[in-house]
Amino acid sequence: MTRMDAQSLLTCWEHGRRRHPIDRGLLLFAAARPDVDPESLADRPLGERNAALLGLRQSLFGDAMKSCVACPDCGENLEFTLSASSLLERAPKHQSESAAPGVRVAGHRLRLPTSRDLAAVVVERDEQNAARRLLKQLCVDSMPAEWSDELETQISRALDEADPCMDLALDLVCPACEHAWRAPFDVGAFLWEEVDVRGRRLLDEVHAIARSYSWSERQILELSETRRHAYLERVLA
Repeated sequence: MTRMDAQSLLTCWEHGRRRHPIDRGLLLFAAARPDVDPESLADRPLGERNAALLGLRQSLFGDAMKSCVACPDCGENLEFTLSASSLLERAPKHQSESAAPGVRVAGHRLRLPTSRDLAAVVVERDEQNAARRLLKQLCVDSMPAEWSDELETQISRALDEADPCMDLALDLVCPACEHAWRAPFDVGAFLWEEVDVRGRRLLDEVHAIARSYSWSERQILELSETRRHAYLERVLA
């Protein structure tokens, strides 16, 4: 994985700031995997994308990820720290990249969901309908004659086992009311918020230093973070 420098991060921020979250995830995926054809990334399994984004997050901001979520039962805010390394332990150790693997449930073959699949159901307003439509479009051979809640559960379980990084949901317990629930964790959205903050901060740094030294954006961004901050301290002194 190639570490993003300041110029690359700012370029990524510029290209992604007006895109849909799914497209932002693919943009970050491409940054995390510069060795892969970017046109193929939309068809890679979601678990592979999530693992790549966790790795990119580590290289940019470190392993610890501070997060906060409100308890759906009492509204209490829970603050906690996630570890990118711990989440990456879910990823298969030897996952082939030549072809997306699949699963077989009740005699039917299904492929693993991809970013392109998410884009196909994004128009669905109802979360349950979106999930069902997503599962149905994963069928490779033919649609099961009888579609039931039990079959959906079997498919979901098989997909989770085949691609453990596909769903990074967290098991949480509220310390105030002891309510337990499973909270989704969208690593793409989480990482983008951090990239957005870092990108805007870089623009502020470039603006302040350029005003004092008349250097170009590229010259300023080519400075190491330590030297850039040292100049910024003198500008603001």
